[in-house]
Amino acid sequence: MKKSLIALGLLITFAVLSCGKTQDTGCTPVAVAAEKDAMVKFCTDNSITYTEHPSGLLYQIMNSGTGATLDVNSSVEAFYTGKFLNGVVFQTNTNQPIAARFTLNAVIDGWKIGIPLVKRGGRIRLVIPSSLAYSCVGNDNIPPNTPLYFDV
Repeated sequence: MKKSLIALGLLITFAVLSCGKTQDTGCTPVAVAAEKDAMVKFCTDNSITYTEHPSGLLYQIMNSGTGATLDVNSSVEAFYTGKFLNGVVFQTNTNQPIAARFTLNAVIDGWKIGIPLVKRGGRIRLVIPSSLAYSCVGNDNIPPNTPLYFDV
C-alpha cells in the first residue's frame, strides 16, 4: 500500500510539473498571476476600465456591436493595433484600406476568447497574458512570455 501511495504521489508530481509545458518546445508558460500586476498597471495608465475573464484576459468593450454573434469558427474582418505593455506598437493595420480577414480558430487564444465577447461591428480592448498570446515561444518580433494589448 505504501509503495502504491508513493507511486501515485510521484505520478501526480510529474503531472503538475509538466502541466503547461508545450510539447513542441518543452518550455513552460508564465502563470497569468505573475503578469497580472503589469497588465492592471497598463489598464490603469491607459484609462482602460477592464473586466477580467476567468482565463486571466482583461478586456473593455468599447462598442458591443449589433451584428451576428461570433464563435471560434467565425470568419472575421478587423482593423486592430497591437502593442507591448510599454506602449510600443508591434503591429497595426488601421492605416490599410481593407481590414485583415481571418478565421478565429486560426489566431491566438486571447483573440479566440475576447473577440466573441462583441458582435460584428463591435470594438474591444484586450490585455492578453502571454500564456494566451505567444506563450513561452514568442513569434517574429514578439519575445517569449510577453503580455500584449490589442485594440480591435
